[in-house]
Amino acid sequence: MTTPLKIFITLACFFCISLQAQTDPNIFDKFESKFYTIDGYQINVEVLGEGDPVFFLPGGPGNSHDYMQGAFGHYYKTNTVVFFDWLGRGKSDNAKDVSEYSVESDVEMIEKLRKLLKFDTISLVGHSYGTVPAQAYAIKYKDNVDRMVLINGFHSGAMWQANCDSYNHYAKTHFPEKWKVVDSLRHLGYVSSQEPLKTVYGNFPTKYVYYHNTKLKSKSPKTKHRSWAGDVYTTIIGVDGDFDVSGSMINQDYRQHLKDVKAKTLIVAGRYDGVSTPEFAVQYKTFMPQAQFEMFEQSAHNPYLEEPEKFYALFDKFMGIK
Repeated sequence: MTTPLKIFITLACFFCISLQAQTDPNIFDKFESKFYTIDGYQINVEVLGEGDPVFFLPGGPGNSHDYMQGAFGHYYKTNTVVFFDWLGRGKSDNAKDVSEYSVESDVEMIEKLRKLLKFDTISLVGHSYGTVPAQAYAIKYKDNVDRMVLINGFHSGAMWQANCDSYNHYAKTHFPEKWKVVDSLRHLGYVSSQEPLKTVYGNFPTKYVYYHNTKLKSKSPKTKHRSWAGDVYTTIIGVDGDFDVSGSMINQDYRQHLKDVKAKTLIVAGRYDGVSTPEFAVQYKTFMPQAQFEMFEQSAHNPYLEEPEKFYALFDKFMGIK
């Protein structure tokens, strides 16, 4: 067998094994919930594996941990992986008062879990909104973070607002018939968290928004679970958050602090992302020049689903996983 052929077969086997691990249909069955009492609330935490600890932070805000577990759960084979539901999300308790939902509270939850699990340092992998508390944590607790991966994220509340404006412009100019209904409801005073505007707005096609390939979707467990908490979203982003960002999100701004982050950082963006648009994603090159920046040319908001071979090869190399 010639050397080039050996190399080709070896690489083919590697990708087959890698992709098989990432598509394990039983990945959710490998994890068990353990509830920790934090600030009087029961918080769902699912830990598995050995080695350097990695915390996976889901988006939303409002998402449960499961879609991140579906995409990254297989790393229990090389690391101690930590998936959890923030207060009011997934299997964790609801807050007694919605005012307890905030970016700042989510940041402190990471630190409280780090201490409870007795880790000296941790790595953070955040997707979408999950990048927000990840960055805030790495800035505030800079000595506690080893590595950080920011997947299609936001460096500020201003960026979140700008991306809402960008998406709304796209929706208005590409789907004028649908937007006419949105516009009429807006003139009647409806905000994005109210019906019927909530449903009308949510029915716009996902092309160039969440998925460049609209046939894809995240894995989710078969068991009944709460995958979305709308009250958390409207508290942190605002009752009219799809048009006018407010809540604690609008006050976040990490741009002047990112250059001082000690954690080795990988930043991932999607060329067709309509949520975290390239116009603003590339600004990380200026605000965080020490980070590694990678644009995925065939992806929207979920590169690990849309370009898995490239994504996981990059992720493994960055995390030092062999």
